[in-house]
Parts: sequence; C-alpha cells; structure tokens
Amino acid sequence: MPEISRFFGIIIRMFYDEHNHPHFHAEYFGNKALFDFQGNIIKGNLLSKTAIRLVREWTDVYETKLEEAWALAKENKKIKKIDPLP
Repeated sequence: MPEISRFFGIIIRMFYDEHNHPHFHAEYFGNKALFDFQGNIIKGNLLSKTAIRLVREWTDVYETKLEEAWALAKENKKIKKIDPLP
C-alpha cells in the first residue's frame, strides 16, 4: 500500500478499493485506523488521542490533496506524496 505521508511517527497510506468510500489508512506504533477525508475514524483506533488529533489536523489541511490522490488511485495512477503537518 503506497505511503503518501509521514509525520510524528504516523504513517499515512492510501489504496483504492472500489468497494469502499474515499479513505486513508493511518498507523501509529503498530495501531491502525481507517479515516475518511473529514478526519472521522471509520475502523480501528490509533490508541493515542494525540496521534488522532494530529491525523485530523493533517486531514483538515490536506483534504483537497487527499481527494486528488483518491482520484489518481481510482484510475490506477501513481499517487503523489502529501506534505506532513506544517
């Protein structure tokens, strides 16, 4: 699964699956969660309130880039990296 960003020990990945709504995967110290593009947890848990808050802040900053990445993935094109939190 392509890594699209990494910050503060959090790894963000995206993989298009035609059966799911737009989402990305976040991992923090072995804990995993699926987030929608509004920062809501769909499945799983990072078990760190700070990590969840940082992922949500990142999602707020880069929501448009996430949507662009999803569109590329949907077309089986290479996803561009997204900057970490500013």
